[in-house]
Amino acid sequence: MKPDTTDILVEDLPPAQTHLRIAVVTETYPPEINGVALTLQRVVEGLRERGHQVQLVRPRQASEATQAAPGVPDDVLMRGMPIPRYPHLQLGLPSRRQLEPLWTLQRPDLIHIATEGPLGWSALRVARKLRIPLTSDFRTNFHAYSSHYGMGWLSKPIMAYLRRFHNQTLSTMVPTRELAERLAQAGFERLQVVARGVDTGIFDPTLRNEALRAGWGAAPDTPVLLCVGRLAKEKSLPLLVRAYAQARLVRPDLKLVLVGDGPMRAELQALAPDAIFTGQLGRAELARHYASSDIFGFPSQTETFGNVVLEAMASGLAVLAYDYAAAAENIAPGQTGLLAPMDDSESFVRQLVELAQDDGLRQRLRSAARGAARLRDWPGIVAQIESVMKLAIADGHVANGARLSIAPQQMA
Repeated sequence: MKPDTTDILVEDLPPAQTHLRIAVVTETYPPEINGVALTLQRVVEGLRERGHQVQLVRPRQASEATQAAPGVPDDVLMRGMPIPRYPHLQLGLPSRRQLEPLWTLQRPDLIHIATEGPLGWSALRVARKLRIPLTSDFRTNFHAYSSHYGMGWLSKPIMAYLRRFHNQTLSTMVPTRELAERLAQAGFERLQVVARGVDTGIFDPTLRNEALRAGWGAAPDTPVLLCVGRLAKEKSLPLLVRAYAQARLVRPDLKLVLVGDGPMRAELQALAPDAIFTGQLGRAELARHYASSDIFGFPSQTETFGNVVLEAMASGLAVLAYDYAAAAENIAPGQTGLLAPMDDSESFVRQLVELAQDDGLRQRLRSAARGAARLRDWPGIVAQIESVMKLAIADGHVANGARLSIAPQQMA
């Protein structure tokens, strides 16, 4: 049985319940900086802009001592603990005793779970007990990460947990058709493809800054290679460093800028001592770094989507990535970017060398990338998410210990 990949339009839905009370549960949210947190923030803001009352339930971060976030009365902050190897991030703790009275007194029309941690599991159990319609996101390939940390044996148990988790919801939103097909083959049910968006007003080539480039040692015609993300094993960054070294043989002035932080930073600095390491950046500074670069190299093969690919395209960069996830969905090879076959590291290196060497190719890709990214504006994506949520409310409900009703519109 294949997941539904057809567009759902708000106009196709019944007119009832124009404005919803939605509880969004997540382990991560700004001021944390990562792809899940930032895209989820855009979804929450978009739903609120469309008139919905959104209650955000997330772990309290170290700088937050009150129960509700300042100025945002609908936000509920729960207990959390630092994530191993990422102490600046908080993992939600089991919270059934807090969530059940909260949602009994102020019942949401729908609960949406963005992450599958202990807080998300608690929300799932409470939603089923109270018979509140429930949707979810599949945002992170935790099962794929395990092989990068010497724990490949955990892949099957993790996948079994994720399948059990998501199959208890009325709909699981996934960002690409390819991922939906893989999950369907693994036994996941009621999958709905909803792409991720990009804010082309924030990520814009006009933010290019020659003073910033000069600080990197780059002249106006010097190509700059950028990568944005966690400095961690699952991102395959040693491959990027190897490709950069090969490219410098034909373009010695090529610069490498790495934006982000993580457990591999010291190792990468030893491998590429002449690279620029910026650490984590706020949204405005990140946008300037994108626009001030020329090539975006993304060697990861563990993404569920890869928001940075769209951000780089919107910023007018020539993108090189593997042929899957966001890159496969949004890049026309040779027209709006370059794609390397999965697991073909030599192709990745070869194409990066070509991008560094061929000024004409680089400029053509940069010019076309921006136009392609503009097709992924956030308002349209949020409208699709709203539609999936309304269908879940209209077509099913959670019963005590019973299987979820299946919406026929969401199955092919």
